[in-house]
Amino acid sequence: MYQVLYRKWRPKTFSDVCGQPQVTSTLLNELKEDRLSHAYLFTGSRGTGKTSCAKIFAKAVNCLNPKNGDPCNECEMCRAIDNGSCLDVIEIDAASNNGVDNIRDLRDEASFTPASAKYRVYIIDEVHMLSISAFNALLKTLEEPPEHVKFILATTEVHKLPSTILSRCQRFEFKHITPEDICARLKYVCENEGLELTDGAAMLIARLADGAMRDALSLLDRCASYGETITEKTVEDAAGIAGRDYLFSLADCIARKDVVKGLEIIDTLHKNSCDMERLITELTNHFRNIMVAKTVKNYRELIICSDEEIEKIVRQGESIKLETVLHTINRLNEALAVIKKSVNRRIEMETAFMSLCSPELDKSNDALLARVAELEAQIRMLKSSGVKTEEDISVREEAVSAEPVTEKKAEEKAEPKKEVPPVTEEAEKAQANVKTESNDSARVQAPNPSLDEQPFDKWPEAVKLACSVDVPLIGFLTGTSAVIYNGIVLIKSDNPVLGSFLQQENHAKILRSAIFKITGQKYRLGIYKSKTDSEEPKKDPLEDFLNKAQNLGLNVERKE
Repeated sequence: MYQVLYRKWRPKTFSDVCGQPQVTSTLLNELKEDRLSHAYLFTGSRGTGKTSCAKIFAKAVNCLNPKNGDPCNECEMCRAIDNGSCLDVIEIDAASNNGVDNIRDLRDEASFTPASAKYRVYIIDEVHMLSISAFNALLKTLEEPPEHVKFILATTEVHKLPSTILSRCQRFEFKHITPEDICARLKYVCENEGLELTDGAAMLIARLADGAMRDALSLLDRCASYGETITEKTVEDAAGIAGRDYLFSLADCIARKDVVKGLEIIDTLHKNSCDMERLITELTNHFRNIMVAKTVKNYRELIICSDEEIEKIVRQGESIKLETVLHTINRLNEALAVIKKSVNRRIEMETAFMSLCSPELDKSNDALLARVAELEAQIRMLKSSGVKTEEDISVREEAVSAEPVTEKKAEEKAEPKKEVPPVTEEAEKAQANVKTESNDSARVQAPNPSLDEQPFDKWPEAVKLACSVDVPLIGFLTGTSAVIYNGIVLIKSDNPVLGSFLQQENHAKILRSAIFKITGQKYRLGIYKSKTDSEEPKKDPLEDFLNKAQNLGLNVERKE
């Protein structure tokens, strides 16, 4: 009768145990020196050798001809334990025998001496499944068992065991078996079974096994049924990881924000009886692979895929930002938690996918960070292509406004001349005043503007935009108006402090940038000065003194 590979090639000595030297070396030394404990606890994930080591230990303590701590596997006791006919080695499945009555029966049987072996060995598998009452019934026997009894407890979830049980056992941790150790074991099995296994296929099986030797041998058994040389393609077909192009297509839709195409793919998968919970799990794992490929140098050791698929993951990751990847993983995990309780799983999947393709619908911090990263990437792309961004324009505008305006540069920047009325003497004086003060645009004051003055209709829009960036401007620009005179925006305001406020370059720069965004033209800034203000007669200090003296009753005469 055919026997599956993981049973046929189960380790029979400690030296056959793969990838657990920290356990086997300690047990061998204890057996050699006869320093045995009464209770052992073997912990670790599935397929790492816990039950195998327990059976080897049971044979070693009862072997009639031990060899340096290892059982001989030839004596009567070793053969009886291997074929399960030894009554003194009892394997108990705690998943199905987890009641207090089962432990009471075990406790009663432990008081009897072994029938044929030296020690009665109890191997309790999945011991964490025992009930609280069963654990309490086991405590006293586990702490002080008869001299002829050994307990070996095995579990994959050691955190579920009571501390009272942990303190009574000698604990051994079984680690994940490395891919290299699994590959070496697979090649050894294939040589003895007459199978042809390529190096790439062996490594792919080791990655898919995720540190479990039993899983690796089970997958090798499946691949061997194809009746040909075991290659990576054979492993992909046997493991069911081939033909997953829909994951790449869905990831591309999320990157391109293509909702329609993505929903069509989900609809096709749903019609082909694809479970939506499994789809979310696979898509989450796919984005996890992209995250690892983007952040880790030795990503090939951490991604369980064929080399060809890994290359596709790396190429796709180049077009997706890391912020988008992290946000997608978090959103899919949220959907996975909800979909298990959802009545219609398809709707939950479509809702999650639509929120990923439409970031404006998602108000979470992760979505906002992904949107900011996308905008930054677009700005960098525009800069690399030579297109000027608003930031570049503002900097350039600042540089231009800081340059002294010479007559030659003014002529170069001036627009084509138009026929204008003859310049009056008053306008010439105003123009001269503007030229003398044009080096500092924030201090420009145009006394008595001439007929060239034009109302600035878009001033409220510019003020609103500037105040949204620079809040202090609200108090100074509220209720103001402006005119355009000789390439200068003159602000009409009753606030006498506005001129000195605009001398602060950061405020003036923001206001000029806002005007440029609204009008598309560059203007300097100035304060409007009316004609009445400019022609207001100045008071004579002496006249004021005479008036005060007369009010006091003094007879003071002024002589010219």
